[in-house]
Amino acid sequence: MAHYVVWFVAAFALLIADLLSGTCYLLMVALGFAAGGIAAAFGAGGPLQLAIGAAIGVAATMVLRRTRWGVRRQRGDAARNPDVILDIGQIVHVNEWHDGTAHVQYRGCRWDATLEPGASAAAGAQVIKAIQGSTLVLAPLPATR
Repeated sequence: MAHYVVWFVAAFALLIADLLSGTCYLLMVALGFAAGGIAAAFGAGGPLQLAIGAAIGVAATMVLRRTRWGVRRQRGDAARNPDVILDIGQIVHVNEWHDGTAHVQYRGCRWDATLEPGASAAAGAQVIKAIQGSTLVLAPLPATR
């Protein structure tokens, strides 16, 4: 079997593995293998095939790291993410604050509440900014015009 066939079969196997894994990194290595196969098809020697395949694979991986598909997504704080906790952004009413804490009725239950850092302790309508365990983190409603 010719060397270029081995390179292309390996590249195809990596392509299938990439499709199953859901990442793009194996695709970049498969591009390197395909480049090694092309070098073999044009008659390059074994060490040159390896060098070309490795160079293309590494370069493609480095390029991928600089795209939006290769960047690791920063995971935010789930306690403050309204896509995770649907209560964030809801309004509750605070009767009175005691040293930065309060008890509020929300969804038929009594909840402990604390102030968001930097927020003023004023009775009245408050917005839920986060949930930490069983404690609501509140801030005053922004003034509307």
